[in-house]
Amino acid sequence: MNTILRKSILGIAGLTVAGGLAAGPLNHDTSTPTTRDAAVTTTQAASKLDSAALIPHGVQGTQSRIDLDDEQTANVKAIIAATKKAGMDERAAVVSIATALQESKLENLGHLGDRNDHDSQGLFQQRPSSGWGTVEQITDPEYSTMAFLKGLKQVDGWRDMPLTVAAQTVQVSAYPDHYAQWEQQAADLVAEHWNS
Repeated sequence: MNTILRKSILGIAGLTVAGGLAAGPLNHDTSTPTTRDAAVTTTQAASKLDSAALIPHGVQGTQSRIDLDDEQTANVKAIIAATKKAGMDERAAVVSIATALQESKLENLGHLGDRNDHDSQGLFQQRPSSGWGTVEQITDPEYSTMAFLKGLKQVDGWRDMPLTVAAQTVQVSAYPDHYAQWEQQAADLVAEHWNS
């Protein structure tokens, strides 16, 4: 008797649930999406589309990463703004930010005295004596980025090169392979700040 009663109760409960599902909306969302939901969906779609453009050759070697403070983040945004002003795309911003991560850890460095690499200064450690501009110019994030991008535009096929080769062709560093380690963080920063 106990088994029959239990089966009957379970059967009735099952019909109630099935009836409720059949009568209610199954996969039919009648809610209105919020602006936030639309933004998240757009951002997710943009991130998926942009990832191939940001790192078209994949990252090379072990990747490094640092935490950024407000000043460094402001410099990332300045590099992105200058890249847009130069009419260049997200990949150019990735190359620029990776270069600045290697050269200065995204700090707008002035003259460092004995610790200076010759007369290198600014985000990209550009040298007045090498024709990059005056100290005032190369310590201006917009100017120094535009100067770097001008050099990058002159590199035939830079888009088809690994990041470290493109950066080295512009920078002529004593450590040409060191730019590669920053590609993933640079791409992440561009994805995060390109549309902000």
